[in-house]
Amino acid sequence: MSTLSIIFAVLLIGVAGFFLGYAKSRRIAADASGKLHSRPVYHGSYVFSFSAVPALALLSLWVIISPILIGADISSRLAEVTEGASSNLAPSIVRSIASGISYLPPDQQASLANAGVAELRPLLTARGVPLAADAQDYMVPLAQHQLVLENRSMLAMSVSVLALALAGAALAYSRIALRLRARNSVESVVRGFLIAASSIAILTTVGIVFSMLFESLDFFSRIPPAEFFFGTVWEPRFAAAGSNVQGQFGLIPLLLGTLYIAFVAMVFAVPVGLFAAIYMAEYASRPVRSVVKPLLEVLAGIPTIVYGFFALITVGPFLRDLSAQLNGLLTGDYSSFIQAQSVLTAGLVMGIMLIPFVSSLSDDIITSVPRALRDGSLGLGATRSETVRRVILPAALPGIVSALLLTASRAIGETMIVVLAAGIAANITINPFEAMTTVTIKIVSQLTGDLDFTSPQSLVAFALGITLFVMTLMLNIFALYIVRKYREQYE
Repeated sequence: MSTLSIIFAVLLIGVAGFFLGYAKSRRIAADASGKLHSRPVYHGSYVFSFSAVPALALLSLWVIISPILIGADISSRLAEVTEGASSNLAPSIVRSIASGISYLPPDQQASLANAGVAELRPLLTARGVPLAADAQDYMVPLAQHQLVLENRSMLAMSVSVLALALAGAALAYSRIALRLRARNSVESVVRGFLIAASSIAILTTVGIVFSMLFESLDFFSRIPPAEFFFGTVWEPRFAAAGSNVQGQFGLIPLLLGTLYIAFVAMVFAVPVGLFAAIYMAEYASRPVRSVVKPLLEVLAGIPTIVYGFFALITVGPFLRDLSAQLNGLLTGDYSSFIQAQSVLTAGLVMGIMLIPFVSSLSDDIITSVPRALRDGSLGLGATRSETVRRVILPAALPGIVSALLLTASRAIGETMIVVLAAGIAANITINPFEAMTTVTIKIVSQLTGDLDFTSPQSLVAFALGITLFVMTLMLNIFALYIVRKYREQYE
């Protein structure tokens, strides 16, 4: 049975147990002429919980642990066969061969007892299954052994999980009685699910941090942290074997480019988005607001790669040609002083992308200002514009600042727009008409291509990633702190 089939079988057993438990509780209540402690639906849910939850938990653990144990066994056998000289890709090649053999009929699988890659390749090609070009003959028996282990594991998992589901359903069904506190047990299960759901965000954050932390420590064991955080030249390469030539890993050009482009984007997005929020919250009628607000938020649904195309094909050439025309009118030299890929291009297009974030968050904050403040200001004779300027905006300022900080963290982490609109040159400049690059661009460039994730060249990407993570995390923490203080002000 496949994993999906096992899940459906467990759910089917649980649903059957639900109806059996529901019927038994009603029958007990009718025979005893008494009142159940819990409603029949809780008794049915009690049986469902006992049958489905432990079985699905066992299934999840099995799916996680079984590949690890099988992989460890295959790795140890690889080390024995190759005497420790196997490559890092050998286990993945063995897995791919085992996956290909699983598509063959049982009689063909049995005929591969002493076969090599030459005999296996035409069989897999006939079924449209590719075989790695660097597959070796010694990998075929290991792949067959892995397939045997996986089949045994799947069979044992199917039997164990289904047996546990049936046993749980039978045990819960036998416990149904007039005074069974089924509701308390079901609510405990629901509470456990809620705790697990609320823990996902924390565990995800912890997983992200640890996935980058160890590789970053490996990087900093090779490169001094002072050279990384305070260096001004970015030429990332490690010294080859027998050579003392090593690149330079200065973060400053990338950090300045990231902050500069984000600043230009915020300079454009904040006034437009904030004025749009003020109009929608204070001046627009309901019919206008119901149309304008969704249309403005459509910008948030456009993929960032589309914004990148827009910057590369339209905005960048437009700014370049416009600067050439202005330069020609002023000096007679029609050369362009704005590059097509520049800080201005990336910041302008990113600012367009950020407008709905600023306007939507600011609109929600402005509309949450108590109505009594507006009425009091208007009752004292202030005009609507004076009320907005002197009452509403000061009251909403903490929330607006937090919204802008959240938007800034979004701008700092943007990738696709700056890849196409800002260029890849790690420059230090204050001229917004020139190209600069960002941290996210260099993370992409270091983790793409033919480099292995375990190679020294990719370690710098993890150092950049954890640096960017800390930057955005601090911005988000500061923004949430301001939001909390804002809420305390009016609660």
